Amino acid sequence: MVFSINWAVAFLALIVERFLGYPAFLLRGIGHPVEWMGQIISRLDSRLNRGPSRKWSGRLKGGLALLLLLVIVAAITVPAALALRQVKGGWIVEALLATSLLAQADLRRYVAAVADGLDKGLASGHAAISHIVGRDPEALDESGVVRAALESLAENTSDAIVAPAFWLILLGLPGIALYKAINTADSMIGHKTERYLHFGWASARIDDLVNLPCSRLAGFLIAGAASLTSPSRGADAFEIMMRDAKRHFSPNAGWPEAALAGALRVRLGGPRFYGGVKVDLPWIGGGSEVLSAAHIRDGLKLQARTLNLFTVLVALGAMFSP
Repeated sequence: MVFSINWAVAFLALIVERFLGYPAFLLRGIGHPVEWMGQIISRLDSRLNRGPSRKWSGRLKGGLALLLLLVIVAAITVPAALALRQVKGGWIVEALLATSLLAQADLRRYVAAVADGLDKGLASGHAAISHIVGRDPEALDESGVVRAALESLAENTSDAIVAPAFWLILLGLPGIALYKAINTADSMIGHKTERYLHFGWASARIDDLVNLPCSRLAGFLIAGAASLTSPSRGADAFEIMMRDAKRHFSPNAGWPEAALAGALRVRLGGPRFYGGVKVDLPWIGGGSEVLSAAHIRDGLKLQARTLNLFTVLVALGAMFSP
């Protein structure tokens, strides 16, 4: 019974957030739950991470920081979820709360802004892509900007939509909140810099673990959505995903990125600059290297079909789960 309610909560949350997003008046008035998590992480970082440390002491401190974050999040969300399940219609409130931890609307808006920016010129494209990727935007030509946008679209379809909904289905409101806490910690401290190499190790490894099933699911959803409109493109998506996903430096990001590259018949990945330093990454896909804003819009259309497919599957889960 609880599991079937989780499916219904996830379905309603996906529908509401996709069309309404996070209300602007709430963002102005109380901020965003991810911002609250970020503030906790920043305080733990300043208290426990005094700079470069020895390997195991740094890992222990970073693990403690992550554990404290998860305890705080669980202490808030577990009682709230239990209380809501005791109230008639409380699952609807749970779904509305869960919408704040999905990012369908924001992701599409930010990626579409890159295509719109490129229509105005490369400088506008640079300005738009700087909001969603960490690589040096000024070092990107038009094709590089498009690749960055498509890679962000693919990876965040997994990290910001499929994975939160997956953990919402499994564990309810606490599941999606704990996932988002881990994901936020990874984005803030899970870097291989001198300061965070050891302190962020636990956050990075746990994030890899909780995203493991979700990234594969996202890749298969993208390939499946492509198959619904073009069997040949769907076949290409499956082929490239199975061939190239493992070439990505991330154990997870390669799955949705390779599926998208195959479906759109483009090449993603490749060299890029971070902080003025060139990083040589492998190419993913065997399609065109010359890309334009039209490829972003094609990617957004495919992503919309992917979300449709995912939402339908969640709806079926809500209808038929025991």
